[in-house]
Amino acid sequence: MTTPNNLSRRLFLQRAAVGTLMASGGATLLSACASGGGDENTGGGGADKTAENPFGVKAADPLDVVIFKGGYGDDYAKAHEELYKKKFPEAAIKHAGITDITPQLQPRFNGGNPPDVIDNSGASALPASTLATTGQLADLTQLFDAASIDDPNKKVRDSVEPITLEAAQLSGKPLLLNYVLTVYAIWYNKPLFAKNGWEPAKTWQEFLDLCEKIKKTGIAPMAHQGKHPYYIGQVMMDMAVKHGGHDVIKAIDQLEPNAWKHESVKAAAEAILEIKRKGYFLQGTEGLDHIQSQTAWNQGKAAFIPSGSWLENEQKPVAPKDFETTAAFTPLLDGSKLPADCTQIAAGEPFIVPEKAKNKAGGLEFLRIMLSKEAAGKFTELTGSPTVVKGAGEGLKLSPGASSASALLKSGGENNWTTYFAAWYSTMDKPIRSVWGELAAARITADEFCNRAQKIADDTAKDPKTVKQSRT
Repeated sequence: MTTPNNLSRRLFLQRAAVGTLMASGGATLLSACASGGGDENTGGGGADKTAENPFGVKAADPLDVVIFKGGYGDDYAKAHEELYKKKFPEAAIKHAGITDITPQLQPRFNGGNPPDVIDNSGASALPASTLATTGQLADLTQLFDAASIDDPNKKVRDSVEPITLEAAQLSGKPLLLNYVLTVYAIWYNKPLFAKNGWEPAKTWQEFLDLCEKIKKTGIAPMAHQGKHPYYIGQVMMDMAVKHGGHDVIKAIDQLEPNAWKHESVKAAAEAILEIKRKGYFLQGTEGLDHIQSQTAWNQGKAAFIPSGSWLENEQKPVAPKDFETTAAFTPLLDGSKLPADCTQIAAGEPFIVPEKAKNKAGGLEFLRIMLSKEAAGKFTELTGSPTVVKGAGEGLKLSPGASSASALLKSGGENNWTTYFAAWYSTMDKPIRSVWGELAAARITADEFCNRAQKIADDTAKDPKTVKQSRT
């Protein structure tokens, strides 16, 4: 997301995805760019640069790949590595699929020996904003300006969705390849709804009425991943943006004064409190992690659950065979500016190439291969989730989750929205999650939520180390 193992995809952003350094390790990682690497690290390359080999990869140079093994697994990466091996058969590829990114990779950054390419996701992801400001990430301009594998007459940047280029930006440069096009929604089991004659609600009152009907059957209307509150935060923010329009989230992302105190944010916070007060949350959901709450949902104990479009793939081991994971939109608060059938989207699952990687050229080429239709199509086949590569999903047979997510993505069109504050400002991500958790448990009021969230944003804005970023 996310789940703690999928934070990048939810970025909640955009799960989305970028974690903060543990307090004990921050200073050490910050110092890595000054002390690690040395002059012997050339970043690989050195072969002739051509349209087919734009970064000058030496065919025999080994490639070191580290993948976050979360909701998407790492089989897709192994398939991508086979494509790399097909192009460079002499190259030895070292593959690691892990979940504890920072604990395992921080020592390697500090020692000047980072991997060549990293899927930097999950609850313990390396803090991308810190890596960016300390010069530890390779500039991906050369990747986006390189020739597309599918069409040598087209640049990579022209073969991906526009959100890819916006989501790549940190410290004024494209430093991240957010590979997965995530669709956020509240999800339900279509056969269960059909059996009971239920339909997802468009308006807030219709939603409350539906929740009352569901509750009377002995099923909780909604579960959420209480130990990871950005999930319920996703629901709140979607209602807030739909109510007030795109300017609401742009102001939040740009650290504008009183952005979190906007009337639409408060109205959405009040809506979350109403769900809690009326007993529509699954009992005890505040104490459950993502797998526990999602499994309870698969077992029919709750009708809805919020998540990103990785949910179906993540729950494959426990979902009943007749379970149809289906995306629904969040309901509209009274007076909303945007339509119901739009949602939060994100270019998530951030891949990075360390500036001091031994085979930086190989890392860049691995990303270029990932952005081919063949590689992107393989990802969707294996995970059920779309990528940012235009047209890569055409002709594929999609699962219920992927199909419904694609339909919601299409219906939303230009009304769909995204957010970046959690990725841009590592000092905000975890504190905001905590405040969402307090709200969902009704331990604070809507006003208190807005005040506490705004203080976190203000403290970030005042921090001289914060690099302010702006939306287009």
